[in-house]
Amino acid sequence: MPNISGPAAKKIIKGALLREKVAERAAECVAQGLTTTSLRGVDSHGIRLIHHYLAGVKSGRINPCPAYKITKKLPTTAVLDADNTFGHAAGMEAVKLAMEMAEEYGSGQVAIKNSTHFGAAAYFALEIAGHDMIGMSFTHSDSLIIPTHGKRSFLGNNPVCFAAPVAGEGPFCLDMATSIITFNAVRRLRELGEKAPENVGTDANGIPTTNPNEMTMLLPVGSYKGYGLSLMVEILCSMLTGMNYGSHISKMFENIEQKRHLGHFITATNISGFQEVGVFKERLAALLCELRSEPALNEEQPIMVAGDPEKKKYLSRDQDGIPLSDDEFKQFRNLNKTYQLNVELD
Repeated sequence: MPNISGPAAKKIIKGALLREKVAERAAECVAQGLTTTSLRGVDSHGIRLIHHYLAGVKSGRINPCPAYKITKKLPTTAVLDADNTFGHAAGMEAVKLAMEMAEEYGSGQVAIKNSTHFGAAAYFALEIAGHDMIGMSFTHSDSLIIPTHGKRSFLGNNPVCFAAPVAGEGPFCLDMATSIITFNAVRRLRELGEKAPENVGTDANGIPTTNPNEMTMLLPVGSYKGYGLSLMVEILCSMLTGMNYGSHISKMFENIEQKRHLGHFITATNISGFQEVGVFKERLAALLCELRSEPALNEEQPIMVAGDPEKKKYLSRDQDGIPLSDDEFKQFRNLNKTYQLNVELD
């Protein structure tokens, strides 16, 4: 498979967005978010989505030059109106605001309304953890999850992300959808012509299938527990923002000209309000070390903690580049040529 380096991918993405008159700060957030996500190995939410976002700008779904407004504000809470811009940019605006509140008052919670798809939730939580705070990020999505005992989807596979700083390594990061796999991963399986795992999704009749072309709905992780987590995130992202919920949310890949009015929820917690930051980071490092040192059932599969596979993948891809299919690499070549960016790819 051909590879593209992280810097080259980011230059092409940001350059294409700027050519479409996207505000510089928004273009930087999208380019950085997509590239970092692919470098971490989360291909379903990485650089391959740039084509979808460009289509959203051209169709009028995504506002390229937002005028953010804070519509409600208390010392530790705020509601940010994203003016229908990129979720990556709105999320980073909320991260900044949440950290400012946490620095002064100990915590900051920002509900975002009138936004669009914000990519990988880890992008925001990791940014907060990088400033020695605990970060959490949530978003809802269009109806994909079948509720327990149901036969049709209602809630989205709404992700939950928690990140915390660790001494001597990158932050601990749990970033999980409430479905076993994401629908972006299903779309990628379609493109690659591969089967889906057993019992991750169903066809339109609610019957489990491994054929990604027949898969229209997803099953929740942990049965009713994943369903409950989806509902929890829906409350944070819909009820606190006034945005649509569940089956009333417009589809990501349908009616591309229709604005999505998505909600997100981002929090920052100042560790120093509880523990000295250095002590916290050292103790968390010791905890993770002990977990990784626990005896494994299979010596070829050592015990890991959340975020370990992504850290390993980042080291590899930062050096060797992001693998793309031939068609995906061709698409990036075309972006490079169409927007006359002159980025070196070979």
